[in-house]
Order: sequence, then C-alpha cells, then structure tokens
Amino acid sequence: MSQSRTLFGRPQDTDLVTVDRAIAEFRAARPVLLRAGETLALAMSAELSEPGLVARLDTLAQGHGYLILSAARLRRIGAKGRTETGVFAMPTIDPSRVETLAMKTDAKMDAPVAPAGEIDTAALELARLSLVVPAVIMVPVTAEAIAGEPLVSVDIAAINAYRSAQTETLTIVGRAPVPLEGAPETEFVVFRGGEGLRDQVAIIVGKPDLGEAVPVRLHSACLTGDLFGSLKCDCGDQLRETVQWMAENDGGILLYLDQEGRGNGISNKMRAYKLQSQGWDTYDADEVLGFDLDQRHFDFAAVMLKQLGVSKVTALTNNPIKIGAIKAAGLEVAATQRVLGRPNVHNVRYLASKRDRAGHFIDMDALMARAAPKD
Repeated sequence: MSQSRTLFGRPQDTDLVTVDRAIAEFRAARPVLLRAGETLALAMSAELSEPGLVARLDTLAQGHGYLILSAARLRRIGAKGRTETGVFAMPTIDPSRVETLAMKTDAKMDAPVAPAGEIDTAALELARLSLVVPAVIMVPVTAEAIAGEPLVSVDIAAINAYRSAQTETLTIVGRAPVPLEGAPETEFVVFRGGEGLRDQVAIIVGKPDLGEAVPVRLHSACLTGDLFGSLKCDCGDQLRETVQWMAENDGGILLYLDQEGRGNGISNKMRAYKLQSQGWDTYDADEVLGFDLDQRHFDFAAVMLKQLGVSKVTALTNNPIKIGAIKAAGLEVAATQRVLGRPNVHNVRYLASKRDRAGHFIDMDALMARAAPKD
C-alpha cells in the first residue's frame, strides 16, 4: 500500500481510489494489474472476456495463465466438499474452456485443481466487488512485459481492505421529506458509500423515539419484487407492509440497501432466475454461478443507523444474519419481529428454501394460513 500523502489525501484514501478504478476496469472487461509484493499479475473477468483480448493475454502468458474459480463453483463441477478457492492451469487460454468451466451448468472438472494464492483470492474479491461472476483469468507478468500499457494497478492489500474502508466513508449527501401512500410523514436520507460508492437510503417513517428501541428493517433492494411486484419472492410485500406497520406504530427506519440478488447484482440474479425456471433451488442456482448462500454485508447498515442517532433497535426481519450483524456492530437488539410476505405458487419453494437452508425464521403454516381465502 502506498505510504506518501497524495492529492487524494491519506494513503488509505488513495487506496480506495485505486480500487474504485479497478472495479470500473473489471466491469468494462479490461485487465487490471494486481500487485502482491514483487509479484505482478493481470486479472480479467472470465465472464466478460473478449476473444481478441484473451488471445493477446495468451501470448503474454507464455503458457503460464490460469483460471481462478470460487469454492462454490468448484463444488458444482466436481470438487465435492471444497471450501477453498482453486485454480486451473491454462497452458493455452481457450475462451471456450474458460466459459465452460466458469459458466456452463453441465461443466465437469477437466484437470486437477491447484490451491489459490493470496493474489488469487484478492482477484476473486475484486470480481465480487464488481458484481460479475466470480471467475477470473490470471496472467503472471513482469514489469518489463507490460511497460507502457495503460493499466490500472492496485495492491491486493487495498482490495482486501476495501469493504471496511468504504464503510468508514459513509456520508449523508441528501435528505428530504417524501410523503408515501399510507405513510405521509416520511423522510428519505441518502448516504453515499458502503460498497462501490453505490447510494444507500434510510427511510424514516414518522417520528421514532431514538431514546427507545427503534423498529428497524434492513431491506436489500429487489428491483423485480419491490418495483414490479414479482411473484418469485416476498420482497415487495415485506417492503410495503413494513412501511405501513411503522406508520401505524409510532414510526421506524427502513434501510434500503443496494445489494440486489443477495449481493450478487442484478445480472447474476437474472442468471439465477433462469436456472430456477429450469428447476434449480434458489441457493443451488447461486452456487452454480459460483456464489455462496449470501454475499451481502451489513456492517455499513449499522454505521448508517449510528449516524442517524440509533443505538437500540427492534429488528424487523426473518434473517438471523441481519440480527447478528447489528449486534456485531455494537448496536443493541432489544427485540425481533417477523416480517411476513404472501406465499403463492411461484414463491413457496423459495420461502421454504430460505427457512431450511439459510435458517430464516419463517413459519410456513402461518404464511399459508395468511394466504388462505377468508370466509
């Protein structure tokens, strides 16, 4: 990590800038130069690899290129019980082979898996931050081989520290009253930061008493459910019913967090939806794409609450991970309260999976009774 002060401020601020730029390059399917001490390597998203660029990287690799895959993806293609990131040697970087190993549902391991190094795990973290499939083409290089190339260069320590460092930069950039249907006394407070400089929103309903336990819901954005009323999930119901409940019960705060698709991004969420339409369970579909059960982080949500003056909450959630994250951040969870959506033929398997595989507190009998027609 850099040591001298720069135009951007402290060394850690400069590191944030370089990772922000690296994320932009990665999402644009351009290689990023990763540094780990004296070790240098070019990293590029396997999902977005353009054949001409891959061919040039292959020439540069001189037979030493390789493909990094997450443990989840490795389990899906044959490495049963795998818990660590691994790499496949690529004597020739073949785009067809890369696509098969990284993306195809019927892929099988075609070579031994080697253990990943620290530069490899950092490259996979960069992929996750960039909201692309966690599969990375790597090409070890020397400084001489890439001299003059217009590459963004980033130290792996900066990548590994990025999420926590971004949390410290959270800043309120705007707030205004926004009357809602059924909740006319509502204020939206917009924060910048968290991850990737995406905006996060606190929706303050009514006038919650900050001296008492404040009803709080951490709600991850769901474009399909929140905006379009998708029947595949219960997100829209949870969002609207939480706001209505807060309006009728002395107020509360809903944090609307930009973590679509359990933190995988909207494009990967659509890929998972396609797999679900073919019969895959919601969590199995994510694992096929290389993701674990949940990629979300909630530490920055707790920082938002603290900046709003909240120290004690009643957590409106079915998710034990959210409860644990609030506690781990130093806030007191005085009580919890379930948030029920409406089951239907399209989402009942999804709801049962959340209960059975991720430990969500969901009473399916209560949900089905709620959906039953009233006499």
